[in-house]
Amino acid sequence: MWEIIFALGTIILAVLVLNPMHFFMPGMLGMLALAALFVLFCVFAVFVIREKAADEREEAHRALAGRYAFLAGSALLVLGIVFEDLAGNLDPWLIAALVVMIAAKLGARRHVDNEM
Repeated sequence: MWEIIFALGTIILAVLVLNPMHFFMPGMLGMLALAALFVLFCVFAVFVIREKAADEREEAHRALAGRYAFLAGSALLVLGIVFEDLAGNLDPWLIAALVVMIAAKLGARRHVDNEM
């Protein structure tokens, strides 16, 4: 239940920060406050919320969900890199995010393999 609430909250805050169709025109301070709230909410959702698996089946489901999330994020970053590169204004943050994701996955795999 909490996962759904945090996912919806993150989506709502992301839409408010992006303001895609200029629904409202906040001032600079309002946008900074909204962006700060979004960042704090995401940090809380990523680092503070802990999932607890009760058995092996739930643990496998968590691992599969993590794999899907990693693949979706990687695919989106690769598409962003391709489109930005074709447009001629490649943002280095896209590449950095993809490299960090891959390095973190490799590091986690190595750590888990060494523990077993």
